[in-house]
Amino acid sequence: MKKITLTIGLLALLGWMSSCEKGFDQLNVNPAAATAINPVYTFNNAIVNSSFPASILIFEEAIVQQMFSPNSGITQGGNFNVDNRGVSGSNAAIWQRFYRDNMRYLVDGIAKTQTDASRTNLYNMMRILKAHTAIVLTDTYGDVPYSEAGVGYLSSNVLPKYDTQESIYNDVIKELTEATAGLDATKATEAGDIMFGGDIAKWRKTGYSLLLRAGMRLSKVNPTLAQSTVQKAVAGGVMQSNADNFVVRHNANFTNSVGATLNSTEAANYYLTSNFVSYLKSTADPRLASIAVRYVGAKSGAEQLPAKAVRTADVQIGMPLGYDNGTVGARAIADGLASFYDYSQLDRTRMGSQFAPCYLVTYAETQLLLAEAAQRTWTTGSAADFYNAGVTAHMKQLGDYDASSLVSDANIAAYLQKNPYVAAKGLELINTQYWIAAFLNGPEVFANFRRSGFPTLTPNPYPGKEIKGNFINRLSYPDSEQSVNAAKRQEAVNRQGPDNLDTRVWWDKQ
Repeated sequence: MKKITLTIGLLALLGWMSSCEKGFDQLNVNPAAATAINPVYTFNNAIVNSSFPASILIFEEAIVQQMFSPNSGITQGGNFNVDNRGVSGSNAAIWQRFYRDNMRYLVDGIAKTQTDASRTNLYNMMRILKAHTAIVLTDTYGDVPYSEAGVGYLSSNVLPKYDTQESIYNDVIKELTEATAGLDATKATEAGDIMFGGDIAKWRKTGYSLLLRAGMRLSKVNPTLAQSTVQKAVAGGVMQSNADNFVVRHNANFTNSVGATLNSTEAANYYLTSNFVSYLKSTADPRLASIAVRYVGAKSGAEQLPAKAVRTADVQIGMPLGYDNGTVGARAIADGLASFYDYSQLDRTRMGSQFAPCYLVTYAETQLLLAEAAQRTWTTGSAADFYNAGVTAHMKQLGDYDASSLVSDANIAAYLQKNPYVAAKGLELINTQYWIAAFLNGPEVFANFRRSGFPTLTPNPYPGKEIKGNFINRLSYPDSEQSVNAAKRQEAVNRQGPDNLDTRVWWDKQ
């Protein structure tokens, strides 16, 4: 009897436990939690993350001699022609933002939308942004992970191979051609897109303008492919006005990294170079008054006060290269200044604001590339007309930073009359204007300087440089890659050349 009673009790207990387990797997599940992320959100993450990091002040802007700091330590890099990865890892900032983050976001989003017929536009928009991401990465470092990038979660490949830059550009051209042609305004247009609100016409013009950029990048290494790519882009339809600009907007929730740096810890440490300021002054360029500020008489960073700020072009004095924190003070006194704090800076209340927009691809740049294409007879149209339109567009674009930065029509006309396009000096004139128009688009201004060889800059005379040549040709791979993907990184180094600042990328043919 005791055994029967025990058995009955045990069965009852098991039955009770079984009934309690019904729905137990849902008991600790939040019914309001998302089970999947809408890919437009990861797409938007990649868009806002495409705003350039503050490291462009350390390398790209210093290499092309527009801005630099005389200080050593964390700010050294392009100003002294040294690789400071051991100091601050600033050579890794582009890698982290565009490879570690953006490539992962975009590869995931593309995988989620490529078979979804209702989201073909989002799929193709992400392919266009991925192409931009790849261009920035490969132009900066050379061979980089591309075909296997961002697939760690999707295929468990956590050690992606490094693709050659040639293969990356070939695929980028294919992707931009197909993705831009695949955009369709009759299908869902993705209003949640924070760049253009799903405006297919603007995405199409961005795609073809990027295709034009990719084509022109190959002008030295493969002129035949460059020409055919340019012609595809022109036939497709590139940007037609500043309203088409591909630009990241900033606000209090998402500030401009460059502006945030210039308005905080490095406010008194970065200066416009004498080469940049002198060139703008020598051509009576009205943009200088939109870009620069000088705190006249400042003897310290604390004295860089609004009351001392002067923005008129004639008083601007750029800081000469070749000096460091220990020697620049004496040079400033010799230049008749109160201290090195008295040199001209980027105006951090306008173009250098923490809320300033970050331009990725612009109508001005596009027109100047078309001017070069026309000068090379790769497309129809007047090189002079494209040149004038590009200069005009950039002067108008400055008004987007602040109303006081807008260059007037009269000043634009006067500048173009004084600095006309001359076919015999076409490539130099066009690419020097590109240097100005791409100011603060660090990766692009650095890439076009290497590709075109213009403007003609005097090498930085600072002693103790680490490079063997006159200018830095690429950035070195981050130390993290040596730790996490050493074998694949080494394959790239063996193929491309030493992992230093002298090695040229594939399209940078001498």
